[in-house]
Amino acid sequence: MEYLDFEKPVEELNAKIEALRNLEGSEAAEISGEIANLEKKSDKLLHTIFDNLTDWQVIKLARHPQRPYSMDYIPLIFDEFEELHGDRAFSDDKAVIGGLAKLGDQPVMVIAQQKGRTTKEKLKHNFGMMHPEGYRKALRLMRMAEKFDIPIVTFIDTPGAYPGVQAEERGQSEAIAVNLREMSQMSVPIVCVVIGEGCSGGAVGIGVGDRFVMMEYSYFATISPEGCASILWKTAAKAADAAEIMGITAKRLFELGIVDEIIKEPFGGAHRDVAAAAESIKDCIRKELSALSALSNDVRLEKRYDKLTSYGEFLTE
Repeated sequence: MEYLDFEKPVEELNAKIEALRNLEGSEAAEISGEIANLEKKSDKLLHTIFDNLTDWQVIKLARHPQRPYSMDYIPLIFDEFEELHGDRAFSDDKAVIGGLAKLGDQPVMVIAQQKGRTTKEKLKHNFGMMHPEGYRKALRLMRMAEKFDIPIVTFIDTPGAYPGVQAEERGQSEAIAVNLREMSQMSVPIVCVVIGEGCSGGAVGIGVGDRFVMMEYSYFATISPEGCASILWKTAAKAADAAEIMGITAKRLFELGIVDEIIKEPFGGAHRDVAAAAESIKDCIRKELSALSALSNDVRLEKRYDKLTSYGEFLTE
């Protein structure tokens, strides 16, 4: 288990517990009571920490190196996943994974950003930062889903769209903008799930739908806290302060009406029990698709439009 900086006191206690457990013979029997006391103390301390998380700490959890990524969840949530490749114009962007699958008996189109865990995987998936061809690939799959009346499920987990010169030359902003327009008008149900980071237009490019849900320890923002701090205070060292004023965690966004539902994570974060986290996501998606499928296309599109146009407050004098 890898611990974050604010979890260090728990790590120290657990190290003591592990050391005591490694003792053998009669000595181990004598200290069993001490182990039990330390376990209770560790559990209590962990609860204290997670009951009082700051927004910056939530963002650190969203970026936890052991946090489950899309390809950790997909086999646990869906059956018969068949990946589809390419945008039919330039290349196959591996920062986004897409394909047909089944959620129980329901066919779905799954489109998911993938970061990669090892160095080799991170380079392969470009750290989850999509190129223009990635958004066009996603749009191609969404149009296929619409043609065959198949609901769409997207998994969002990215620090942002790839900001390279070549991506801009190939029309990064245009590709994202087209996705926003097309997703807002699609006739099939769309459920968007933020499983970790949901940053900038890179997230929004596959994040327009009927229902927008977030994992408990995830965030959704137009810019990272580091980027915001660099603008406001000319230093990324103020990222924690920026996180507190931005209101970008699942809890804050739910209060603002941006998020429809928060998916509860296993205590301590999804990385502590991936199977349980996947089951919670599965239950949420199944419930949302069931409710959306019961609506007519016209009603669903009207509700989607009302939802998208309800964001934000405007004050006039």
